[in-house]
Amino acid sequence: MPGATGRVLVVDDNKVIRQLIRVNLELEGFEVVTAADGAECLEIVHGVRPDVITLDVVMPRLDGLRTAARLNADPRTRPIPVAIISACTQPELDTGYAAGVSTFLAKPFEPGDLVRLVRRLAGCDAAMPTLPSGPLRDPAVPGAGATLRDPAVPGVALRDTPAAPAGRVVRGTGTVGGAPGPAVRPAG
Repeated sequence: MPGATGRVLVVDDNKVIRQLIRVNLELEGFEVVTAADGAECLEIVHGVRPDVITLDVVMPRLDGLRTAARLNADPRTRPIPVAIISACTQPELDTGYAAGVSTFLAKPFEPGDLVRLVRRLAGCDAAMPTLPSGPLRDPAVPGAGATLRDPAVPGVALRDTPAAPAGRVVRGTGTVGGAPGPAVRPAG
């Protein structure tokens, strides 16, 4: 039976990080199942039936980006929101979004930011505002996609999603606990 808030599959090769994420999410009522890499994630995901999946990028056997692509290719797991929790380069961000990743959270992260992010992905945040359709632009970054700040998750930037339907959540990206990273994609 899932936790009162939902079930999360946490995938990271670092046991300490897996435990940190597990403890923080369990304290918020989530049921947490862990896997040590992408291959293990794919082996157990259908039995676990998570509401949210978190992935590290650099892992043995199968990395997070290839895992996300395989999850997205499977019609049974495509609807599950996937959050990459890792320090990422701009090409990794682009590859992740193309693979169906819902959001990115940079390491190191604040536990409260992680919890808020997972709650939103699991649909537990009824107060989350909807955003207008169409592209959003940050006037401070000429020629770039939106880097609007999400007040619900300090330090996480919202990224432009082309032609998003009205009411669709704009996917988050950026760094937590520091200055925004290279989270914008050139318009074009």
